[in-house]
Formats: sequence, structure tokens, C-alpha cells
Amino acid sequence: MILRLAGLRHLSRHPLQLIFGIVGVALGVAAVFSIDLANESARHAFRISAQTVSGKATHRIVGGPSGLEEGVYATLRRRGGLRAIAPIVEGYALVTARPGPTLHILGIDPFAEAPFRNYTPGTSAGDVIPRLLTRPGAVLLLKGTAERLGVSPGGTLRLRVGLESRNVTLAGFLQPGDGVTRQALETTAVADISTAQELLGKTGRLSRIDLLAPAGAGEEGAALSRIRELLPPEAEIIPAGAGVSAMEQMTRAFSLNLSALSLLALVVGMFLVYNTMTFSVLQRRQLMGTLRALGVTRGELFAQVLSEAAILGAVGTVLGLPLGFFLGEFLLGLVTRSIGDLYFALSVREVSLTAATFLKAVGLGTLGAVAASLWPAHEATSTPTRDVMRRSAIEMGVRKILPAVSAAGAGLILLGAGVQLYPSRSVPLSFGGLFAIVAGYALLAPGATTLLVRGIQPVLAYAFGTQGKMAARSIPASISRTGVAAAALVVAVSTTVGIGIMIDSFRRTVSDWLDQSLRSDIYISSAEDRRGPDRTPLPPDLVEGVSSAPGIQQVALVSRQTLESPSGFTELFILRIPRESFDAFRFREGNARDAWEALHGGAVIVSDPYAYRHGVRKGDTVRLRTDRGEREFPVAGVYYDYSSDQGLVGILGETYERFWDDRGVDSIGIRLPPGTPVEAAIGRIREIAGERPVLIRSNRSLREASLQVFDRTFAVTNVLRSLTVLIAFVGVLNALMAIQMERGREHAVLRAIGLTPRQTWGLVAGESAV
Repeated sequence: MILRLAGLRHLSRHPLQLIFGIVGVALGVAAVFSIDLANESARHAFRISAQTVSGKATHRIVGGPSGLEEGVYATLRRRGGLRAIAPIVEGYALVTARPGPTLHILGIDPFAEAPFRNYTPGTSAGDVIPRLLTRPGAVLLLKGTAERLGVSPGGTLRLRVGLESRNVTLAGFLQPGDGVTRQALETTAVADISTAQELLGKTGRLSRIDLLAPAGAGEEGAALSRIRELLPPEAEIIPAGAGVSAMEQMTRAFSLNLSALSLLALVVGMFLVYNTMTFSVLQRRQLMGTLRALGVTRGELFAQVLSEAAILGAVGTVLGLPLGFFLGEFLLGLVTRSIGDLYFALSVREVSLTAATFLKAVGLGTLGAVAASLWPAHEATSTPTRDVMRRSAIEMGVRKILPAVSAAGAGLILLGAGVQLYPSRSVPLSFGGLFAIVAGYALLAPGATTLLVRGIQPVLAYAFGTQGKMAARSIPASISRTGVAAAALVVAVSTTVGIGIMIDSFRRTVSDWLDQSLRSDIYISSAEDRRGPDRTPLPPDLVEGVSSAPGIQQVALVSRQTLESPSGFTELFILRIPRESFDAFRFREGNARDAWEALHGGAVIVSDPYAYRHGVRKGDTVRLRTDRGEREFPVAGVYYDYSSDQGLVGILGETYERFWDDRGVDSIGIRLPPGTPVEAAIGRIREIAGERPVLIRSNRSLREASLQVFDRTFAVTNVLRSLTVLIAFVGVLNALMAIQMERGREHAVLRAIGLTPRQTWGLVAGESAV
């Protein structure tokens, strides 16, 4: 007890040293906790939203890009032999009356809902269901959502669906059974299926059909087989959770990247703890030697040092958690926006804190601090008593092991390099290799610092005289502290520079790709940037009007469509473009001339990310589910593309129209005759578009918007990079202050023998600069 009080008293007498150690832990914990909060909140919001909409369904029947004919449901209801079956129509609409949310429109059959979802009023719920069925544009909202939008039962709400405006009437309120379901439904409007079809422009079509298969492998298989026999060629039965798994798989690498960077910030923070505990042991070396001589055991001293580190880690963790929570709320917006830019629309209204996230942050903060103090604790207990009382004992010990530490660092660098060269697609393995390289350089830092300082010592002595020589010699003389500070700085600077080079290089590559790919002068697209079945194609009359407008030299039509299957999603890139526009494609395998000819023969091209993810090469085939059943398409080439990290399958419009019924056009690229003013042409196109909410952008503005999306994607990375540098700066400051505090008597002696205050400051500044 007395020993513990003595340790706490020592820490309280050195507040700056204590504060720096706590700050290191707090910032590291805040980085990890905030990223985990943001990632988990985004995953949780998507998961509960998808599960709430799917309800208790075990399987889904999905169709092609235009969905399913509603007659499929009638056939299955009559002949499928399965009563738990429900049609669904879904899409999105924007609230236009105020800056409101994008509502998820969910069209249901109230009489088929009971086995699946329990948040809609039952058929016995007064006149809510009759109103939902009989009133034009009737919808159900959560009471809280309706209040935020300023609408009451019987009131109307104006929505923009695609390029059209619609009015809906609030027929009543949803009745979720728990808080999780309530959170998932905050941006959902439930309508009768016919109302949803009219709102979303999907008359006669269904988005999917939910199934609740009977329990038991035999019964389930038999029931699904009967239903499968009744399905048209474009339809397929997939597990209800397949879409959720595929969506989560899309964002897994993105989340892992952020988690790795946050852990790196924590590692740099642990260097701070190491420095703090090392200096604490050095300051008490005589006291510890005396205690050892008086009978205190090594185990008791070891436990004392570890307990001090645990207290430091606990305090830092307690302070880091609230900081991480507020930082997580800020980062959640950046993460959600990045997911929306890259993958799919996601609405997250609140931070989701799980026990696993909390315990991970607490464990890393406390146990990391204890782990960082193991070596100082070992030094305090393993050194003979007479050596503990000597100032130079620890420095001599560190110098002895410096070659071994440097060799270990070199070994880790080679190991990490080997992992990077190993032909594997495992992202965690790649990060493991990078961490090995970073750790290796950190271990090399003390030895390299000693060699470099010895190398520049003559230069400093020549340039600054005795002061320069003394400044250089002080670094290896205190290598146990300066080496750790250098290691922390190496990790932070190398990471910052490396990530900066990567981002800048990637940005230049994307910029060059945009310059190469954007050949048109003007681009037209819907203001609703959605893909897949919920995308908003341009009206056919607008496409025709723009294509036939005077003063247009060339028109390129492009669409994107998403195919869903049990294995995930495949995004098609549908090209209705002239030969000159296709020359903008740069190929990794194949060339534009041969690929163009093959495309006219029914082949496809795949983007580099798609080829990497699916192991596809030129000459292989890809199997796609079409509206005429599954078909295999030969691959005519692999091209470079940076618009989707999941990859694209490019196909000519004429081939697409042979196998799919969808005829929508998502964007138009317009080439103008040379010398035509772009702004004047944009004005004429706006007259053709009228009041419809379409985006009409010049080549330059589209390029700038694309690079803004790129910059937003790496905004979270830049925040973490800055946090890592801040922790390293605090660590270096801590080490330098500790060294100067320890050398207080030495500086006093130098002052006594004639060193001026200015020369003393110069000596300290020189040591810091070196």
C-alpha cells in the first residue's frame, strides 16, 4: 500500500509528464472509438433498415432490372401452394415542401402482410386500412416523422418521384413494436401496392415477392421447387439475407481501411505511454534501488509499475471515450456520405453504441498502456540493485540490445515486404504486412538515429562549434528516450507521407482518367443519383428532344443497371455511344478496336476492379441473369475504370435490348461543333428540359464534381492522419521535455561555468532540432 501511494505521489508531482501520457492514450482511444462508432452505426442502420423491410421473410423472388410482372404473384398465390407470400413495390421519393428526407416508399398488400411485418395496422385497426386502400395517394408514416414534416392525418405532402411531382395523403400512423423497428422506419412511407405502383411509375410491376418457406430442409426445398417451376425466365429465388450480405461486403474494405488507420493512431499513442513510464522509472531509479536494498521484491516493483500504467491507461481511456463519441458523431456524417457516394443511399440519424465497441476501446486503451510499460517495468526489476542506482544503467542496457532491436526491425520489414509480394487478395493480410513494415521501421529508428547523429556530428561541430557537438552527442547519450520519440515520429511521418502520396497519386490517376474519359462537352443526367431498379431514367421525350436538337454534333447515351443474384450484385454499364467515344476506353487486356467489333457480336467488356474481384480475364465468359434467363457472354477485354470499386460489366445497348426489356437512359453526353459556346448550348438544352429536375453540366463542372466526390471519400482518412500526427507531436514534445527535466542539474552546472542563457537555449533547441 505504501509502495502504491509513493508511486501515485510521484506521478502527481510531475503533472506535465502525467498529462502527456494521458493525452496520448486519450487521443488513441478516441481515434479507435470514433471510427468503430461510425462504422458500426452505419452498418447497424443499414442492417435494421433491411431487416425491418424484409420482416420474417426467408426468401425473395426478384426479377430483372424492371422487376416482375404482377401476374407472377397471382400465379404463385393460386398454384404455388404457399400461403405466406407477399408482393412488394419499393422506391424512393424526395420531400419537396421543405428540406426534408428522402422517403423510402414501401408498397404492400395489407391482407398478405401478417406473416411478415407487424408494424402496419392490422385489418381490424378501425378505418386506417380502408383509408389506405381507397384514398388516392394514401400513405402511412411514423407519428414522429409526420410531425417533423408538418403533416397530420388527412393532410397532404408533396413529393418528387424521379422527375415528377406527386401529392400523397397521410392516412394514419405506423405502429412499430419496438425502438429498433421505429428507428428503421423513420424515413419509410408505407402505401397500398397499387398506390406505390402509381407513385413510382411501376404500373403492373413488382419490385419483389417475399416468401416465408416452411421450416425443415425437406419441406422448404419442396416448397421452393414448386414455386421455381412457376417462375418466368427472368425471375430467381434468393435468400432474404443475400442482399444485406452483399451490401455489407461492398463496404467491408472501406471500414477495414479506417479501422487500420485508427489503430495506427493508438499505436503512436502507446509510444507516449512508453516514454512516460520510462522517464518515471528513471526519475525514481535511486528510490527503487533503495527499496530493492531494503527488501522490496522484484515482483512487487514490477506490479507497481504496471499498476501505474494501468491507472494512466484507465484515466486516458475515460477521457478518450467522450472525445471519441463526439468525434464519432462528426465522422459518421463523413462515413455515411462516402458510402452514399460509392455504394448505396444510407440514412443514419443517430450513433449506435454496442457493448463490443465500448469494450474494444476500453481494452485497447488500458491493456495497450500496460503493454507499453512492460519494458520499463522489466528494466526496473531485472537490473541489479547497484546498477539501478546508477544513472547510466538503463542507457547502457539499451545500447547493448540496440543491434538486436535493429535486426528485429529489419526482419519485420522483410517479412512485411514478403507479405506484400505474396499473391493474395486478403485485405487483412495486406494490412498485416503494412503494420509489420511500420513496426520494423519503428524498431530501426533508435539505431538509425544513433548512426545518423554520429555521422552529422562533425558537420554540427564545424557549423556551431562546441554547442553543436554537445547537441549531437546528447541524442545517443539518452537513446532510451530519444529513440522512442524518433520511433513515434517515424511511424507518424511515414504514415502521413505514405498516405498523402497514395491519395495524391490516386487523385492524379483519376484526374487523368476523367480527362481521357469525358469526351463530351455537355452531360445531362437525373438529379436523383440512384442506381439499379430505383434509378431515375431520363424521360424518352427529353432524350429524343436533345438528340434531335439543332447545333448538336454527336450524342452518347449511357445507362447503369444492377442485377441481383444469390452471389451478390452485378452492375451493368450500357453503352449507346458512337465509335469515337469508345476510343476513350483504356484497356489493360485487349484494345478498343477489337473490343468494339466483339461488342457488336454480343460480347461484353469488364472493368479492372470487376476482373480482379471475380478472377476474369479476356477470353473468359461471365454469366448474367437476363429477362430471357441466364446467359453467358464472352469477355472482349478488361478496361480501366475508377467509377466503381465493385466493378462494371460493359455491354452495347443493342445487345442489352436483346436480352433485357429495360429501355431507360440515365445520362446523355453531347458533343458540340468546334467553336460553339458551351453556356449558350446549355441554355438551349434547359429550354428543352423545361421544369424537370435534371442536371445539365459542362465537361469542366462534371470533372470538378467527380473530384469533389473523390476528396469526400478520403476526408475521414485525412482526419485520422492529422490525429496521428498530433499524437506524435505530443510524444516528441513529451520526450524532449523529459530529457531537459532530467538534465536540469547538468544545465545548471553549464550555467555556473559560464554558459549564457542564450547559449543554453541554443543547446536545447539544437538537441530538439537534431
